Amino acid sequence: MFHFADPYYLLLLILLGAAAWAVLARRRSKAMLFAPTHRLKVAHLTWRTAAIAVAPALFLAGAALAIIALARPQTVFAKTSRQTDAIAIQMVVDVSGSMEALDFSTRAALRTRLDVVKETFVQFIDKRPDDLIGLVAFGGYATCRVPLTIDHGALQHVLKGIQIPKPALDANGQLTNQEELLTAIGDALATACARLEKSEIKSKIIVLLSDGESNTGIIKPDDAAKAAKALGIKVYTIGVGSNGRAPFMARDMFGRNVIQHAEVRIDEELLRRIAATTGGAYFNVRDPQGLARALADIDKLEKTSVRQEIYNQYTELFPRFLWPGLLALLLATTLNMTARREII
Repeated sequence: MFHFADPYYLLLLILLGAAAWAVLARRRSKAMLFAPTHRLKVAHLTWRTAAIAVAPALFLAGAALAIIALARPQTVFAKTSRQTDAIAIQMVVDVSGSMEALDFSTRAALRTRLDVVKETFVQFIDKRPDDLIGLVAFGGYATCRVPLTIDHGALQHVLKGIQIPKPALDANGQLTNQEELLTAIGDALATACARLEKSEIKSKIIVLLSDGESNTGIIKPDDAAKAAKALGIKVYTIGVGSNGRAPFMARDMFGRNVIQHAEVRIDEELLRRIAATTGGAYFNVRDPQGLARALADIDKLEKTSVRQEIYNQYTELFPRFLWPGLLALLLATTLNMTARREII
């Protein structure tokens, strides 16, 4: 969509038109009557006569382009304002080391638990176009990656960049970032609660996607759940994976990728308890109907009517008019001063 940001400057074109008429009329009036014109010598075209003829047109064209530039022409992709019923949602995504388990892989492709969480998250936000959604990622530490936003495209872009921290070893082969590979569910819930606390939206929920075993953090998961309940925030938990031995990608002594198995545990009881404490519900992504049931429950929540102002990218076009206009003005002035010894 094309428009002018400051269209009132276009009124100057009226003054420019009046000035153009005055200048051209003045130049036409500078003549005298001479009947036997056949006796006059034929005038040959010279650079001076050409400059005198072209300079006024160049000057007027340059001034017109400069005025158009002042009006700031723009192409705007979209700017809308709408009234919608919305829910404030904080998505809490587990990126601990156990999320690298490949127990959701198929013959066609290897899929980690985090891959499944991302796919579930994308499906979820695609069905919530009007809701304010934020993102908290956590391993041993909880970090708010995206505040509450209606820009779900940016939200998904950040989500795609979330990765599980890689083990870091020192010179002695000792793990230096073990804390990052753990799971701090309590801290993550508390961080999400803090982000939702000041939201004006009445219905506030947290959707926690995790392998479900909390083994680090300052705040205990049960305490965080009680805090969420006190703030009127419902927590919906989605467990990923299963208990027992799970395959992981590893490297052997020759640097080749190999599949190794390790014991993993999903604490479904903890996830159920968190959901029950806050009035939410627990689901498992292995159940194809689990996400649909979660969305159906969320739809039953009381929604708040909010006015959303949506601004999308726009491109300023004024340089395309300004620079040619200034060049035309400079050239017209130069020609006029050279040929007529006048600025205009």
